[in-house]
Amino acid sequence: MSDRKVRVRFAPSPTGALHIGGVRTALYNYLFAKKNGGEILLRIEDTDSNRFVPGAEDYIIESFKWLGIKFDEGVGIGGPHAPYRQSERREIYKKYVQQLLDSGHAYYAFDTPEELEAMRAATPNFQYDARTRQQGKNSLTLSKEEVDQRIAAGEKYVVRIKVEPDENIEVDDLVRGKVVINSNILDDKVLYKAADELPTYHLANIVDDHLMEITHVIRGEEWLPSAPLHVLLYRYFGWADTMPQFAHLPLLLKPEGNGKLSKRDGDRLGFPVFPLRWVDPKTGDVSSGYREAGYLPEAIINFLALLGWNPGLDRDLFTMQEMIDLFSFEHVSKSGARFDYEKAKWYNHEYLINMQDEELTDQYYLPMLQQKGIACDRDKALKIVALVKSRINFPADLWEQSSFFFERPTSYDEKSLKKRWKPESPALLTELVEVLAPISNFDIEGTEKIVMDWIEAKGYNTGTVMNSFRITIVGAAKGPQMFDVTAILGKEETIARVKAALAVIK
Repeated sequence: MSDRKVRVRFAPSPTGALHIGGVRTALYNYLFAKKNGGEILLRIEDTDSNRFVPGAEDYIIESFKWLGIKFDEGVGIGGPHAPYRQSERREIYKKYVQQLLDSGHAYYAFDTPEELEAMRAATPNFQYDARTRQQGKNSLTLSKEEVDQRIAAGEKYVVRIKVEPDENIEVDDLVRGKVVINSNILDDKVLYKAADELPTYHLANIVDDHLMEITHVIRGEEWLPSAPLHVLLYRYFGWADTMPQFAHLPLLLKPEGNGKLSKRDGDRLGFPVFPLRWVDPKTGDVSSGYREAGYLPEAIINFLALLGWNPGLDRDLFTMQEMIDLFSFEHVSKSGARFDYEKAKWYNHEYLINMQDEELTDQYYLPMLQQKGIACDRDKALKIVALVKSRINFPADLWEQSSFFFERPTSYDEKSLKKRWKPESPALLTELVEVLAPISNFDIEGTEKIVMDWIEAKGYNTGTVMNSFRITIVGAAKGPQMFDVTAILGKEETIARVKAALAVIK
């Protein structure tokens, strides 16, 4: 195993939007592959034709493109192991189904859904296994002639794996260590369905992992119960020497309460659980996405990476390359990671304030102003962004934090007035207008020194003057340093706003 090139895969099913938990699984695959000089491929597991959702595959590809997770081969890319959609590989699987039948490790089963339901009703905790398979209609209970006749007549059947009873099966897991499971708790899973001539996940997964030379299978904890079955299949095919190493990742848990994170949690608490906006083609239901909500892909990647993995350093912000360099399964938790959507906002805030002002201005702010029909030169926009970006969690917040630069207040925040507006405020601001009027150099230094000297000379309360001044200019007790604001507004607009406020505020 050690001399094989590391190859991992992310293999989603196109049954709807890509869950954020699936994104984290893909990310861990990516980090591990790149850390070890390996490759990651994208395979679409679409063998369950009943659950196929149009548009889901394109959604998956677009999501990873936005997130910056680049696959080395697979759907949409190509590569030496094409095709990468399992529905296009059905002829490949038939050979391996037959191999298991010929070796006695699998058998035909003709039980109808009604007959299976009757078995379940008659036997508590029923599963199709070594104890119960003799009750069914299968090639272990029927003669070869009858089996052949049923198949020749076109009767629908499935092929089941034959799990031998009371065998301890070891799974060597990179996260959980050695896991031993007794075969008595396994059922004879369906491997192939004649109805659509497609294998189930269990067979297709093993065959493709072998043929595509996968060395490590990194997937969610929910797949751990299927690992012993996959170990058996590797043995039955004679591929034990090339069996991949498993790593089962901890669940993403609800922000509150018990259980794993679901779309319902996002709907209830108001945060996305999908990377991109998703419109259900059947119901028309719209689900929000991190991209459309204003999250930066780098922030989401950083946030997800640390949900279940701790590199052991006293910091939270890491570039993709730093995460690749630091990643190891020794630091992946065995227990579930609680999904803290407020922490996701914090990450987005940090990534936004660390962006260059020019990038934030050109990519978000100027297009936003243009959309609102506001003309603004780039130099002014840059100054505004530099003043307000420390206050934003999302690019859209730029407008909320800066709209007063372009729109004179027509009303004034009642809470701010109640707390900051004093009986002497009108007289102080009337005098302040007289102080501002003769100032020729209205930049920060020129205005601030004159105003502060006036306050000191008169013995006025600085807080009263400046808080009242802010309300007249901004409309509320918020915003950047006042003389930064007035420098951008200019003298004429500043004085006009003070006079307008004094005419309205009683």
